[in-house]
Amino acid sequence: MNILAVASELFPLVKTGGLADVTGALPKAIAQYDIRVRTLLPGYPQVMRPVTARVKLADFTLLGARASLWSVFHEGLDLVILDCPELYERPGGPYVDEDGVDHPDNWRRFAALSKAAACIAAGLLPGWKPDLVHMHDWQSALTCAYLRAAGVSIPTVLTIHNLAFQGQFPTSVFPALELPDDFRGIDHMEYYDDICFLKAGIRMADAVTTVSPTYAREILVEDLGMGLQGVLATRRDVMHGIVNGIDTDVWNPATDPHIAANYDYRSIGRRRVNRMKLVDACGLEDGPGAIFSVVSRLTWQKGLDLLVPVIPGIVDRGAKLIVHGQGDRQFVAWLLEEVKRYPGKVSVKIGYDEATAHLIHAGSDAIIQPSRFEPCGLTQLYALRYGAIPVVGRTGGLAETIIDANDAAMSARVATGFQFQAGSVEDLYHAIDRALLTYDQPATWRKLQTQAMKADFSWARSARHYASLFSRLGEKARRVPFRPFHVRQPAPRIALHS
Repeated sequence: MNILAVASELFPLVKTGGLADVTGALPKAIAQYDIRVRTLLPGYPQVMRPVTARVKLADFTLLGARASLWSVFHEGLDLVILDCPELYERPGGPYVDEDGVDHPDNWRRFAALSKAAACIAAGLLPGWKPDLVHMHDWQSALTCAYLRAAGVSIPTVLTIHNLAFQGQFPTSVFPALELPDDFRGIDHMEYYDDICFLKAGIRMADAVTTVSPTYAREILVEDLGMGLQGVLATRRDVMHGIVNGIDTDVWNPATDPHIAANYDYRSIGRRRVNRMKLVDACGLEDGPGAIFSVVSRLTWQKGLDLLVPVIPGIVDRGAKLIVHGQGDRQFVAWLLEEVKRYPGKVSVKIGYDEATAHLIHAGSDAIIQPSRFEPCGLTQLYALRYGAIPVVGRTGGLAETIIDANDAAMSARVATGFQFQAGSVEDLYHAIDRALLTYDQPATWRKLQTQAMKADFSWARSARHYASLFSRLGEKARRVPFRPFHVRQPAPRIALHS
């Protein structure tokens, strides 16, 4: 079975968060089921520079911009790069400029990505056509719309990694999308007097997945539905929650080249070498006491404003704190003030560096994730793998993947971390206090670390679920005639490319 995946980022070429880790790992994980994935990726500078060995597949026009498609094999991944300098060759990140401001033409940049995917699905590439298209988040969600508009029959799956990011834009850009007028309406893209790329994908995809079963339930209610709960409720029968896995080759403390000393659950004592390296790299005072760390975007969703009030309590208990990430300027300013207030006790590293993230997981005693909501979360899974005990908000994938170290779970030897009520500063501090009390009992803490490191969150189980879903959709497409999504008035088919 051939799958075309469509994504705005992919590890190891371009990464802003967990989405890249998933799109980089899933193709390898499902290969064992005879599923071959080619991933379409925008040709950002950080993508084009390292992929020098590439073969041109096609030249065409996308929404008025000249573009090319290149075939690339990179670190075991089969990629198609959408090279369109007018849209992607610019400083900054995939979504924001050098000042952290959204690129004003993001609507066009990712509509073009979606239309390119539809062109490929329709047979643009000589000798290759996918059996199914797998879209990731709003940046590729319009692929469904372009396929439907052109009358192309192929199964589609949309994975929602974070419902908070929806691709909402003014209705004024709609004519430039080159879609039928019918698609502007409430049945397709209209969203509070704007248009919404993610809504289009939810309405038109043959299946919608989220990155944990808990999150699939949470987004059906107002608190976490982000305004789309009603739309999602209409597709409840095709929604699936599949927990993310991690690439256990990339995140493996026994072989990790980014850390000072390799180890496994049988040699946890070697973590102290990584602790010493981490303390030195972060400018912290050496000495006893637990090291708590946060590796996260510094945003409201991730609960960074909840963390700041508990920092004095962490330091007063003789522990230290490391924060590594980037995000809202106000949160950055607050955290830097804490560094001044507690020199040698608190360290803040703004930005994101893969090697630093690995060392933090290998040298910290605990990883805090104070998220208000978390579709799945990967940081806690990396932490488990490295024996850094997760302290997590009880929400989404965090609630599913971490077993709280209450008395019963500890007695049963299944506990892997500490949970607290998401959004509560008081309960966060209580969870940190519980972690510190356990840390003061070395034998119990070592047992908790061992249980955490033995937890299996590889892609094995999740890949099996994806493979089953893809196979079912592919089989249904072969047996059942394609029926396009209902529109109030039939729209003429449009050409995908010129």
